[in-house]
Amino acid sequence: MRVLGKVSYKGTNYFGWQKQNFYTTVQETIETVLSQILNGPINIYGSGRTDAGVHAKGQTFHFDLNKDFDLDRLLYSVNCLLPEDIYINSFTPVDDDFHARYSAKGKIYQYDIRFGHRDVFDTELVTTIPHPCDIELFKKALNMFVGEHCFKNFTSKEEDDRNFVRKIHEIKYIENNGVLSIVLKGSGFMRYMIRFIIGAALAVSQGKESLEFINNKLTDTEKRDISAYKAPSVGLYLIDVLY
Repeated sequence: MRVLGKVSYKGTNYFGWQKQNFYTTVQETIETVLSQILNGPINIYGSGRTDAGVHAKGQTFHFDLNKDFDLDRLLYSVNCLLPEDIYINSFTPVDDDFHARYSAKGKIYQYDIRFGHRDVFDTELVTTIPHPCDIELFKKALNMFVGEHCFKNFTSKEEDDRNFVRKIHEIKYIENNGVLSIVLKGSGFMRYMIRFIIGAALAVSQGKESLEFINNKLTDTEKRDISAYKAPSVGLYLIDVLY
């Protein structure tokens, strides 16, 4: 029996999603609880990694059970044992050939920024930019990333079987209580890709670079020249995985 799980977590206290030696991660924490309840080792497979400090409202993963199980009961039991900053939203039975990563059609991320004074109550959830910025120029720079592009200069990933080409379907902006939320929907996002995108747009908005800087970085030239601007992990959320 293959099960799809959807989980929310606050990533502040974790060294990212993926299980690692010597560091506490979200994947390891969930696996430990599932293995304890089911009296045997359980391995879970996520839709992808999130970095240290990155949050999620709709991360997904799958795992296998060797027999049918009451998933509502399992969901309740797991959430009773998980720490308060991780919560499983749902368990759903799926086909045996389903894979949380390889079956995904796209993802939605959100990046939250506060321009100006820092709010002590959301320092772990929102990136604060205290320097003067041209917000409209910031949005104009971000809109340059919409569409299908080669993003090899906006990721630290060393190799890619799709030649670093990804498609960003849309970017939306939501303003609420002094926080600007940038919502990005795309076919997929590589390591640090969103943080490089946000960082480059911020550099343009602060007069450090021109719009031509982004255009040049999106040009698929033979030589790779990764952008030097990377936004912090704080403020980044995986909102949903699309199947």
